[in-house]
Amino acid sequence: MNVSQLELFPPQLLLTIHATSMDRKRKSVFSSRFTDGNPVEKIKKHSHREHDTNRVPPFHFLIEQLTKIVDKEDVKPSEDVLKAATDLSRALQRTPLPSKASANLTGIDTTIPPKLPKDHASPSQSLPPLPRITDANLEKTVFTLPAMSSDPTKTYDRLEILGDAYIELIATKLIWNRFPEIPSGRISQIRESLVKNETLAEYSTKYGLDSRTSFPQDYLNKPKRLIKTKGDLFEAYVAAIIISHPNGYSIAEDWLSQLWISKLEALDESPSHMHAKQALAKRVLRRKGFRLDYIDEKPPVQHQGTETFFIGVYLKAPGLNNKHLGSGQGLSKAAAGNKAAQRALENEDLMNEITTMRPPHGTECG
Repeated sequence: MNVSQLELFPPQLLLTIHATSMDRKRKSVFSSRFTDGNPVEKIKKHSHREHDTNRVPPFHFLIEQLTKIVDKEDVKPSEDVLKAATDLSRALQRTPLPSKASANLTGIDTTIPPKLPKDHASPSQSLPPLPRITDANLEKTVFTLPAMSSDPTKTYDRLEILGDAYIELIATKLIWNRFPEIPSGRISQIRESLVKNETLAEYSTKYGLDSRTSFPQDYLNKPKRLIKTKGDLFEAYVAAIIISHPNGYSIAEDWLSQLWISKLEALDESPSHMHAKQALAKRVLRRKGFRLDYIDEKPPVQHQGTETFFIGVYLKAPGLNNKHLGSGQGLSKAAAGNKAAQRALENEDLMNEITTMRPPHGTECG
């Protein structure tokens, strides 16, 4: 390509093309649009890319700019012009990507975060969209493990501590507002189920965060350490969201609340359920000698730092010995007992049978 051909393109457009030409997952946009001198259909805009003046414009923007140039009245779209565009695209694809320093000289940030794998965070998995980290340097720090660098400012070492604190706070506030009548001990139990390493590591995997970093080889043979590291990675990502956005805390809080809502709904800790014991007692304890017993049906099970209890509710009455009414499980005996009572109340046939029971001969009615 000679100098006269290059003069057809404004300097800013050339710099922009140069900074973005190394997207290896795409064909040359110029050669695909001007292969035989006839324009083809424009590449559709990607709705997930935000237009940011501080970031590299997407390829369709470059195509539009080039089209405006060749369509100018004072520029005839000759074969030489089209050939120059094609040659320029091919040449740039053989050129090394500019360093960060050279990119800064042009006023263009060429650091583009890796794309998430297609099998992660898809709508079918019912995951809320992953918020972006707007600071490229901070994003790089998130995905650098302490084991990969001796400089703590270049790894997520400090970020995960901050993220851990924010996650604990957001979880506590969410539980506090959703379950206004549960005691502090129960709040701590529920919070632990939301913020423990196993839960956060699972989110790291589902969002593909773990695929965007490099783990030391020996981590792969140490499951507990790998889980801990994935959990730390998620905490660091949360901290980076909060730091990089002006309203980062609100963004992180909304996102985490959506992420946790299914777990909280599964706990079934609404006030109506927590009062199920009282409701059951009021319905069935209408006669003298009737009594409800809440019994451990099997030993509690410990798993990943939490303990699950199994409680059954039984009716003892004259002529009736320990009739099973319902069973429940929960992270405390109180929660398990309430669930057992709730199951009993949901069994309308059983409730009708009990409330219409005739007392044995000689038994006084209360």
